[in-house]
Amino acid sequence: MAKAMRKVRVGAVVRTGMEKTAVVEAVWKQRHRLYRKQMRRVARYRVHDPLNQCQVGDLVRIEETRPISKTKHWRILEIMQRRQVADVRPDELEADAEIPVADSPEELEAGQPEDSIEDAAAPTQEAEPDEEIESEPDDPVSDIPAPDEPADADEASADKAGDETGEKETQE
Repeated sequence: MAKAMRKVRVGAVVRTGMEKTAVVEAVWKQRHRLYRKQMRRVARYRVHDPLNQCQVGDLVRIEETRPISKTKHWRILEIMQRRQVADVRPDELEADAEIPVADSPEELEAGQPEDSIEDAAAPTQEAEPDEEIESEPDDPVSDIPAPDEPADADEASADKAGDETGEKETQE
């Protein structure tokens, strides 16, 4: 293939787990023929990276080339923009965030002086109520005494139930 006819794409590196290979994702917009809405189109290319110089997040320019393997038909021309690297490594963050944890309440009490426990339990700022809270009124339902004797209708049904059960017990 002539060098002038080779396709060139720009994309972002999304994976570098393979030896001498990176996966580059090229994104572009395309209008739908019927609905006329912009659609996001994505193509993922396996790219030959002989020096393993790409990192995830880099913006790269790739060029079509002869087949290097079954799925690799592109190579890296240049790294246009490196990814932004944080000044603090994750290892340093983990070391700062380590807090000793006690396995049992006894270890917790033994590890802290008594003064610090009392200070932690004491409120930092006491809020005084603006007005006194009145006690809640008693429930009006609880003031009504329960009847000691059942009503007449209930008495009659209870007597009948007692007679029937008594007869069955004596017959058996």
